Amino acid sequence: MSAPSLTPSKTARARHAQPPPDDPPPPGGSFARSLKRNLTAHGFLIGAVLCFAFFSWYPMVREFLLAFQKTDQGEVSWVGLDNLRTVFNDPAFWQAWRNTLLFTVLALVLGFAVPFAVALVINELRHGKGYLRLLVYLPVMLPPVAAVLLFKYLYDPGYGLLNELLGSVGLPEQQWLQDPDLSMLSVVIASTWMNMGGAALIYLAALQGIPGELYEAAELDGAGLFRKIWHVTIPQTRLILSLLLLMQIIATMQVFVEPFLLTGGAGPEGSTTTVVYLIYQYAFNFNNYGAAAALGLLLLVLLAGFSAAYVKLNRAENE
Repeated sequence: MSAPSLTPSKTARARHAQPPPDDPPPPGGSFARSLKRNLTAHGFLIGAVLCFAFFSWYPMVREFLLAFQKTDQGEVSWVGLDNLRTVFNDPAFWQAWRNTLLFTVLALVLGFAVPFAVALVINELRHGKGYLRLLVYLPVMLPPVAAVLLFKYLYDPGYGLLNELLGSVGLPEQQWLQDPDLSMLSVVIASTWMNMGGAALIYLAALQGIPGELYEAAELDGAGLFRKIWHVTIPQTRLILSLLLLMQIIATMQVFVEPFLLTGGAGPEGSTTTVVYLIYQYAFNFNNYGAAAALGLLLLVLLAGFSAAYVKLNRAENE
């Protein structure tokens, strides 16, 4: 009689060779598994949503409610459209809108064209592009108050640098911030210098992405400098131009810092009173928060309507 074999059977070997079973899925289905895997990402997302809700969405909702309310010694009451009537009957209302539109037009003429021209010049240079980019962007890195105070010194009628330069060439000195005809233009020049660096760098990045073959083909067709800009540069950068145009209109319609620091807000004969400065006056000088909210709501509706119309027209053009 032979002894029993000590070698494990094939069935036992196969049983021991099988991989261990997977861990059971966590309860709650696929959403719970996804939430567990992306817990960190969801945490950052929730934090961003809460920040937007607290600092952006809640103030807009609160402004909408304040536009139809009146606060008197801590008591809030609904007044309907009374705040809007107060705003419309204020003579400064229409002047503020005229000044704001004038600032927007002048800012588009200077602040939209000058950065594009600066980007074109830098793009054509062979050496020193890095230093020029830093020089152009330097005003953006300055605190806005410091930059405005620098221009206030330049515009000073007594010892300002601009009047010194005019006097050195025999030209009459100017009352830059005291003359109603020059005050708004002076504010626009200061604002353009302060804010053109970012737009210039964006334009420069767009210009460097244009294929050189397009310019070579234009030169073979006999195109000069301005024809190349009109037929090659502008069409190739149309998307960036349109986007920055929209952003600049929205920003210039909300101008406040420059006229407030240069001319005290209103300026000579109210020549630099803007809509946002009038909102500031209603809220902090007149303690009429309802009228301030009503005027802010009008500005919000105007800019939102303009943005929606612009996006719709741009989409229709692309289609």
